[in-house]
Amino acid sequence: MAKKILVVDDEQIIRESLSFVLTNEGYEVTEAENGKIAYDKLLKSTYDLVITDLEMPEMKGTDLLEKIRDLSVHTSAIVITAYGSLETAIAALRNGASDYILKPVEFDELLFKVNRLFEIKELLTENQILKKELQRSTGDFKIIGNSPAIKKVFNMIRSVANTNSTVLITGRSGTGKELVAKAIHYSSNRKNKPFIAVNCGAISDNLIESELFGHKKGAFTGAVSDKEGFMKAAHGGTLFLDEIGEMPLNLQVKLLRAIQEKEYTPVGTTTSLPVDVRFIASTNKDLEEQIKEGTFREDLYYRINVVEIRLPSLKERLEDIPLLANHFMNKYRTQMNKRIKGITDEAMRALINHEWKGEVRELENVIERAVIFCNDDYIDQVHLPDSFMQGEGQGFRLSGSLEDSVKKYERDIILNALENNDFNKEKTAEDLKVGLSTLYRKLKELNIKV
Repeated sequence: MAKKILVVDDEQIIRESLSFVLTNEGYEVTEAENGKIAYDKLLKSTYDLVITDLEMPEMKGTDLLEKIRDLSVHTSAIVITAYGSLETAIAALRNGASDYILKPVEFDELLFKVNRLFEIKELLTENQILKKELQRSTGDFKIIGNSPAIKKVFNMIRSVANTNSTVLITGRSGTGKELVAKAIHYSSNRKNKPFIAVNCGAISDNLIESELFGHKKGAFTGAVSDKEGFMKAAHGGTLFLDEIGEMPLNLQVKLLRAIQEKEYTPVGTTTSLPVDVRFIASTNKDLEEQIKEGTFREDLYYRINVVEIRLPSLKERLEDIPLLANHFMNKYRTQMNKRIKGITDEAMRALINHEWKGEVRELENVIERAVIFCNDDYIDQVHLPDSFMQGEGQGFRLSGSLEDSVKKYERDIILNALENNDFNKEKTAEDLKVGLSTLYRKLKELNIKV
């Protein structure tokens, strides 16, 4: 998207000249004949840069700078001044301007300063992103659980971590696919290199190629400078392509080449660049069904699916719910400086019995909310959302230890499903959305004889 510039000068010829030069450079330019009109425009729209004269009727440039500073931290300013007013320009710099240009304006100098300003802003933005990524990478990405289903995931992570094989992580939204990708990265020999996550569904189709592979200056309208993409940013580390099923077909071809050949081509150039990246992808969609529909390439599917890690739903790992709930309670009581000691049996029963459509992400949100509203020693059912108070789980009661209660609950669910399917194990496994081997293991663990 082209950067937006507001040119403010009471001399029409200067305004039009600057507007002409900047528009030809690919910027989107708006004009204002004095500071008051410029301020009105700033109230109605946002601009990346304001280029303003200092001496104007209605409102001086110095006053406009103060208002820009109050309105938006993201809007930069360059002042235009006569040589004899250099002291005023220096004062303007102290007041928030990024640079100044002397009259008569040299267009080459103007373009140099404008382009440089935007390049510096982009570098600062990238630096902020890297700092956030560093904070995330050194944060908590531990996967919580002790169930057989999640232990299988742990084993697969350990097996695949120190290879360069591509991994496809599948599972419902909220099951923790990015967490698993991070666990693979930070357990590998690439852990000291970048982990870059790209949400393929969150970037528009016309921008994702540039964001992924980068572009050269002039490659398209608004490309006023060279830009490195996520591929280059992840060099030596891991590139995590979240929700890869959302990636446009035309880009899937280029991604396939990048994975196979270990090289990519930025937008606007024909030169291929080498890259050392470990690819991890994730999806909550059925990619094989997308292949049949023609929206996902079969060759890319087999290239990314060297190893598939399927994340279980909470329904398949009920015994992990107390562990997860307590983990999130500890996390948020520390953040909010609350002295909550634990979760009552009634509240835990409601959590175990809930149908978690949003999976672990929903569970975390519910616990965060409970910590906010809990001013007692223990989180109780009253601190949970209203849906937990409307009869959910009334057929389930704790008896004995929590572990025994969970097993009893699982046993009841499986027996009910078996009865509904005339004790057909294949149909029962399908209804419970578990593998047949998982069902057989549960039958043995829970001493269900059929």
